[in-house]
Amino acid sequence: MLGIDRRAARYAFTSALVLLLLYLVYLVRATIFIFILALLFAYLLSPLVNALDRVLPRSRTRAPALALAYIIFLGIVVLLGVQVGTRVVEQAHELGTRLPAMIESLKGATDKTQSAPTSLQAQIVEKIEAEVAKRSGDLISWLAAAGVKFVTVAGDLIYVVIVPILGFFFLKDGAEIRQHLLDLVQGDSHRELLDEIMADVNVLLAHYMRALVVLAVAAFTAYSIFFTVTGIPYGVLLAALAGMLEFIPMIGPLTASVMIVVVTAVSGGPVLATLIFLAVYRMIQDYVLSPHLMGQGIQMHPLLVLFGVFAGAEIAGISGTFLSVPVLALVRILFRRIRKARLGIQKAPIPV
Repeated sequence: MLGIDRRAARYAFTSALVLLLLYLVYLVRATIFIFILALLFAYLLSPLVNALDRVLPRSRTRAPALALAYIIFLGIVVLLGVQVGTRVVEQAHELGTRLPAMIESLKGATDKTQSAPTSLQAQIVEKIEAEVAKRSGDLISWLAAAGVKFVTVAGDLIYVVIVPILGFFFLKDGAEIRQHLLDLVQGDSHRELLDEIMADVNVLLAHYMRALVVLAVAAFTAYSIFFTVTGIPYGVLLAALAGMLEFIPMIGPLTASVMIVVVTAVSGGPVLATLIFLAVYRMIQDYVLSPHLMGQGIQMHPLLVLFGVFAGAEIAGISGTFLSVPVLALVRILFRRIRKARLGIQKAPIPV
């Protein structure tokens, strides 16, 4: 009728709906990011909630276990804020005050060094200190700007208040949400496919969040011990920054290493020993600890991870960098499950 192919019109209408949906997702991307953070926070607390639910007396709801889990979590946060947070703030203020003078003194010391050092260690240290003296101002300015931007975004979205509240509902009604999603799909094969995808996503997010927390705690502990033993100033501040930056794949640990080397050099600490420690620790964490913790949840090549990190930064800044790895892993899960389902249909015996 009217020379319009019904199949082509249906495809065009479907494409228009998909584009409209993507545009709506782009418009509400900030709200979606908050809900994703709340979901990851729920996965972070779910082991504690499950353990408390098994220990406490049986109840029709998980409310008692949830309430006790939130009380424990709040107590841990307050304890860490008192023990670590105050020292981090003090050291950050002191570093910001003394940084210009330390950079000038480092430049003066570099100008007075010998033209031909007698040892390889002296040559390496001199080269590093000279380069740090030239670039430290730009590095510190860039890192400070990035930190201010992150704090501003976090303050605008009031993550600290909204995320735990939304996480409470995810923990409380997660099973019902999953069942409602399954009820929306018709057909046993499609329901089975969706059920398998959600099971894989559950394993993915659980492994990812627990691995990130363990890696952050391990980095904070190892760096704190090293800074205490070597006497590097601002050790708590540097260890805390290194632990927090572990939540940003690939780029976060690299940024933390640059910050540690810069602060160590301008404060007169052992630069060569710090470089050796960072190299050894990154090899242990990246090739031993991280693969063991990620397990079967995330299995991706480092090149794909790097692509996702840079692409996420281009699309959505810090939030895109943080979500790049789970999004790529989710796409991988969808591709593998859909491909497996189609191959299963194609290989099914043809009835006679």
